[in-house]
Formats: sequence, structure tokens, C-alpha cells
Amino acid sequence: MLCAAALAAPLGAPAAGATAKGTGKVNVLYAGSLTTVMTEKVGPAFHRATGYSLSGFSGGSDALASQIKGGIEQGDVFISASPSVNRTLEGRANGNWVLWYAPFASSPLEIGYDPHSRFARALRTKPWYRVVAMPGIEVGRTDPTFDPKGVLTVDALKKAARRYHEPALAEMTASTANVFPEESLLGRLQAGQLDAGFFYSVEASAAGIPAVSLGPGFSYDATYTITLLQRAPDERAAVAFVSFLLSKRGSSILTHAGLHMTTIRVAGKGSTIPKALRSRLH
Repeated sequence: MLCAAALAAPLGAPAAGATAKGTGKVNVLYAGSLTTVMTEKVGPAFHRATGYSLSGFSGGSDALASQIKGGIEQGDVFISASPSVNRTLEGRANGNWVLWYAPFASSPLEIGYDPHSRFARALRTKPWYRVVAMPGIEVGRTDPTFDPKGVLTVDALKKAARRYHEPALAEMTASTANVFPEESLLGRLQAGQLDAGFFYSVEASAAGIPAVSLGPGFSYDATYTITLLQRAPDERAAVAFVSFLLSKRGSSILTHAGLHMTTIRVAGKGSTIPKALRSRLH
């Protein structure tokens, strides 16, 4: 369970309740589905609480992992939308970038839609798998090669195609016409370029777009994990960020943004977790 302790100070700083704060930026590489939450909610609150600023950028979790492994991007903290992504950064063969990681929240896959779309009423009143198969509808998704959400989307479409005898859904998974990077999919929907798209509920909630559930039998969820990357440029700032995000205040922000906070169970080498974080990760 998450600890109810007060916000932790950065490494080496006075205990919680003291006024001393850190300076500088923490570089966080995070799943694109958290863009709005991180930039508009978490970042400002983290700065007020600790003095540190949130930097970094978002993208498909697999794509970010590849950039980390390839030395293209260097970060302090990595937040993935799937536990399996972390394993691609573990071990000597993968650069030993990740020694441990901790799942901390989840969010179900949904279909978000443009309320001004000519298909909006149908999405509100008819089964999603019938509407998505209608001629002329533009439905966006992410690339399963670079994003765990893309993998879940393809699986959901194929399952619905089999269960409801909708071959058009299976055909969608073979086409790349409406496949977009995770960080731009929402913007395309908001700009009216798409009628609908597959999003996690946290994305739809944070952006204020209507969404419909995939319904019984289609339980597809993001499982968000967090870790400190090895060779982090600023470990003090990284520890401060993870401590804040998993604190009572941070958890409240994430919950109000539409995330479901889960019991933390550390995977990997828990003995390598900095002492200042161990009270958060049990």
C-alpha cells in the first residue's frame, strides 16, 4: 500500500515539514498518455512542493525505452505504461538502465470521440464495435511496435472481430492509415481530423473528451510503472520526483486525473532502491 507519510524532501535535505527546497530540473521520460496530467497537474504541484521543475518529454513507452537504450535520450526517471517495457532495459545486454521498477497506477482502454463528429450519437447509443466498423468513420490508434496501447488496441479489435463477426475490425488492424504517435493522437482528435480513437481513460478525462467503455469481456488496462534510471544526471531531483508522485499529495492528483492507484510491488533488485525512497515503495 502507499504510505501516508508527508511529502519527502530531496536526498540530504531536511525532513518533511522543513522549508528547504531543491533547485534545478528533473528529466522525466514518460508514457505519452500522461502528457496532460504531467504538464498541467503534476509538474506545477511538484515544483511548489519541492522547488524542482519537471522537464523531459513523452512518447510511446517502447519508443522511449529504445531511445534510452540507444543513448539518444538521457533521463532521471522513466514512467512506462507497461511493466514489460522495463525488462527491455534490464541486464548487461540491455545496458543495465533499469535495476528495479514499481507499478503504481492503472487506467482502462476506452474509445474517446469528437463530440462534434457525425458518429458521436452512434457511439453514445450503439455498441462501439458496430460503430467503429461503419463506413467512413476515422478511428485513430497508436503503433503496437512503439506503444503498449497499440498492442492492446489491436488485441481488442481482433477479439471483437471474432466475437461479433465484424471483419472490418480485423481489417483495421492490418492498415496503418490511421496509426499515429501516442503524443499526437489526442491532438488529431481535438483538431477534428479523427472521429474517434483508442485512449486510456486518464487521457480522455484529462483532456475533457467524451469516451465509451469497451464493455464486459474487454478488460485492457495500462499498468504504469516508475523507476530511477541508472546513471541519472540528477539522482537527488529524481528521488524527489518519485517521492512526490507516490506521496499522498501526488496520489491524490493522479486519482483526480482519472488514474486508479494500485498496491506497489517492486520488481527487480529492490535492494538497489535509494534509502530515501524505500518508505514509498513497500
